[in-house]
Amino acid sequence: MSLGSWFRWNEPSRRMSQRSPTEMVIETLMMELGWQIKEAEKQQRDRENEYRKIKTGVDYSWLISYQKHNYDISPGERLQLEDLCSKIHPSYCGPVIIRFRQLIAEYEPEAPEVSRLFRSALHDVLERMKEEEEAKKLASQWNTKHKTSLSLTTFKTRSRISPFSSDIKTISEDVERGTDPTRRVWSMPEFRSTRDY
Repeated sequence: MSLGSWFRWNEPSRRMSQRSPTEMVIETLMMELGWQIKEAEKQQRDRENEYRKIKTGVDYSWLISYQKHNYDISPGERLQLEDLCSKIHPSYCGPVIIRFRQLIAEYEPEAPEVSRLFRSALHDVLERMKEEEEAKKLASQWNTKHKTSLSLTTFKTRSRISPFSSDIKTISEDVERGTDPTRRVWSMPEFRSTRDY
């Protein structure tokens, strides 16, 4: 038996290439939900310990052993949340997590309330996605309608800039002629109105 079968780093990661972006979004968002539920449980235990310390005046926290994960959402609710997560575009996965964390920080929920906050974060981002999609549609409609009308319109300016016109005076011409140069700045192009042409 070879050592290669014991260690899996020799094999290419086939699992990563087989997952679609939607599956990755669902997995990422559901992992965030699970982590936030665990954190809410931990904070709830910490609050209970603080309350016991204040009430009894003695710290017995080193004697207590906790179950790792008490609360879990129901399978039906999990399926509904996964369905909502599947509607999220991969580029909006980050904003969902940010909004969810903002809601968690704002409300400091207990474990059963975390899934409701997650659902509201998903709905917020889905609404934002719809609004941005509608704005893009309106912008594209506006651009297609008004591209033709703006392309037909020509804008004419009243003055023209002629930097390489043949009758532009230069300093070297004045030196050759031996005349005093006029007070115009020679590094600037000459501006003329359209009436001069």
